[in-house]
Amino acid sequence: MKPIWGIDLGGTKIEAVVVDADNRYQTIARLRVPTEQEKGYEHIVSQIAKLIGMLKDETGLTPTKIGIGTPGALDPQLNTLKNSNTTCLIGKPLKDDVEKALGLSILMANDANCFALAEARLGIVPDQVPNAEVVFGVIMGTGVGGGIVVHGKVLNGLQGIAGEWGHNFLDESGGLCYCGKTGCVETILSGPNLQRYYTSISGEERKLKEIVERAQAGTDPHAAATLDRLVEFFGKGLASIINLLDPDAIVLGGGVSNIGVLYDRGVAEVEKYVFNHKMYTPILRPKLGDSAGVFGAAMLVE
Repeated sequence: MKPIWGIDLGGTKIEAVVVDADNRYQTIARLRVPTEQEKGYEHIVSQIAKLIGMLKDETGLTPTKIGIGTPGALDPQLNTLKNSNTTCLIGKPLKDDVEKALGLSILMANDANCFALAEARLGIVPDQVPNAEVVFGVIMGTGVGGGIVVHGKVLNGLQGIAGEWGHNFLDESGGLCYCGKTGCVETILSGPNLQRYYTSISGEERKLKEIVERAQAGTDPHAAATLDRLVEFFGKGLASIINLLDPDAIVLGGGVSNIGVLYDRGVAEVEKYVFNHKMYTPILRPKLGDSAGVFGAAMLVE
């Protein structure tokens, strides 16, 4: 048995897992605690330490190093967290502080990288594209992000921002992004911004799930227009990734990835903008669901 440990640090919950790397990552134990970010940065660090203590008690095992998936990225130059929607983490030396709290080594990557790593090594990619060398993982949910896996390893980049597709420029119509720029991919393709667009043309507020249902039923032209806009900009945005990276597979994750039109009309729209006579890139639904982040975090230590 080869136990490896991973933590998925989310805005509302912190989840940790111990898996057996010698047995296709079979789960040994899996626990979670609330993040309680409203109590501040130091409290989050203490919650992580509490969770690892709980896992030690449950398994009787002690880790020597742990992988952590975070909202945001570790800045390689400053060794602090940046670009996080859990804002109390921004500018904090999270890696150093967690290492001090636990007394062991930490490996850290953002949550999109962990998602991509898990799906590339354990999830849908080995099933569908078993010889894939380069995988791009997309998160489209509350925000939009991405992660790159090359030969089974996360590609972080010089500035720790490799794969940050969500903050590429896409179209001015997206408006101002929280990052301070205008027209980012996230301002158009994230769930909240799809809802915002629907409200802007209909004058009504609806959840994304209802918008999708109304579009599918053919009862709401504004819902149909919202999905048309999603498909159009999904095609333009993702084609730029294929033209630059040319991955062997792309895996979609996050709540927006559950919208079925992405896998037919969306794929056709991507193909329009790919710099080739035909697009061969498979665009895949994820296999691991909510487990991807924490499993990917554990895989960081291998």
